[in-house]
Amino acid sequence: MAMAKEKFFKGPKLLSLARRKARQAGLGSDGLKLEDLICRIQEKEGYTVCFRKKTSCPERSCCWQVSCGARMLTA
Repeated sequence: MAMAKEKFFKGPKLLSLARRKARQAGLGSDGLKLEDLICRIQEKEGYTVCFRKKTSCPERSCCWQVSCGARMLTA
């Protein structure tokens, strides 16, 4: 069975996604760096605040994992 390919966003597309998710979560996004914005979204959604801060990631359901670049830890 083939696995679904996850989308990898970078640059303006990643920033656009982050701003959209921030609005949906009721967070402001003005003046924040991309990493800071995504970390605020992670915190609001109850995930570990770690976007581009760790080399490995246990958060299997985090939508930012592919764009983060952290190595996914297996269970």
